Amino acid sequence: MNLNLVGAYMPEQLKILIIVENLTMPLDRRVWQEATTLRDEGHQVTVICPKGGEYTKPYEFLDGIHVYRHPLPFEADRALGYALEYGSALFWEFLLSIKVLWRHGFDVIQACNPPDTIFLLGGFYKYLMGKAFIFDHHDINPELFEAKFGKRGFFHRLLTVLEKLTFMTADTSIATNGTFKRIAIERGKMDADNVFIVRSIPDLKKFKRVEPDLKLKNGRKHLIGYVGIMGAQDGVDILIEAMADIVHRQKRTDIACAIVGSGTELNALKEMSHNLGLDNYITFTGFLSGPDLLSAFSAFNIGAIPDPKNTYNDKISMNKVFEYMSLKIPFVQFDLGEGREIAGEASLYAENNDPKHFAEQLIRLTDDGALREELGGIGAKRAAEKLNWEDERSRLLTAYAKAMKINGRKRRWLPLPGVLTKRLKPST
Repeated sequence: MNLNLVGAYMPEQLKILIIVENLTMPLDRRVWQEATTLRDEGHQVTVICPKGGEYTKPYEFLDGIHVYRHPLPFEADRALGYALEYGSALFWEFLLSIKVLWRHGFDVIQACNPPDTIFLLGGFYKYLMGKAFIFDHHDINPELFEAKFGKRGFFHRLLTVLEKLTFMTADTSIATNGTFKRIAIERGKMDADNVFIVRSIPDLKKFKRVEPDLKLKNGRKHLIGYVGIMGAQDGVDILIEAMADIVHRQKRTDIACAIVGSGTELNALKEMSHNLGLDNYITFTGFLSGPDLLSAFSAFNIGAIPDPKNTYNDKISMNKVFEYMSLKIPFVQFDLGEGREIAGEASLYAENNDPKHFAEQLIRLTDDGALREELGGIGAKRAAEKLNWEDERSRLLTAYAKAMKINGRKRRWLPLPGVLTKRLKPST
């Protein structure tokens, strides 16, 4: 960390507003970890997010952080639905930002995507009120659209423009990995010195094994576990197909599966599991957090990352890779670029998005205790040596200090009309 930069441009108490749309707080583990880190540095932190799960209070002072939640009428799974969802969220975010400005004040906005529309709020407060704007780049939405809908077209081009506008508005950008940093520089035209990699890794001081929830095994010897969001691009259907192969074709009755999380595909996945006769083998827990999540993790013998190889998944860093490695859980994934970069030899790799090969790799780990121990050990060693939250924390603070430095300079107005009136050319 550039201590001179942080010391020169970070006041003792910065007032920070974090806006996140796709998950409530504190369930978004990355954003909550960033928020608590900034809180621990002595800054005032306020978060605007949707209501979700058990977190339905419109306002809560939670662990020293102000949390304002807005309604989210539905979670979209179609292009038009996304436009309605994001438009509704932006409306509530703007209203709540005014309330936050009046009650608590803020010096800087950190916008966490998806979607790439929060730059409208960031630009409003940046250019009219002199607030700094930081973009926390979680998802690459043009690639996400292509992975979800199998096409490009107008909406893909629109998302590319919104992404560019977000980068143009940002004083600094926080990237989850090297690929995202390259996108900020190459597609977003950001100065490399203004893009900081802050990976979504757990703090090993807090993220530890606890008493396992053995009920998830449903009386069976082995437990395969999955933790994450369940959208169309996340491949949980592949895991269910793999379990069907394990149970029905390979006649294994000693293996259970726990699927932890929620998302737009959850009900369809439950129905799929039921139709395949897997009710006694697969448990859907819903969203878990805190001790309950750690208890589930601690019961896993094997981790599963069934996200298929595509233009989106190949570029993203998944929280569960870091989490499995940190807890010494061996796991199976497809051969994704960022997944292999992080895991190396801590994982087995299935081929061609094939559920049967995924099942074979899961069985290989199930039946080879020595291999499980070896891969778990490699993962834990990589986590201890390379995945240090203190390094990520330092880059997070430096991103804030650099944004405050840039914010202190005289700026020009963002040339929005020229960007918006430029003809949207087809993607290549």
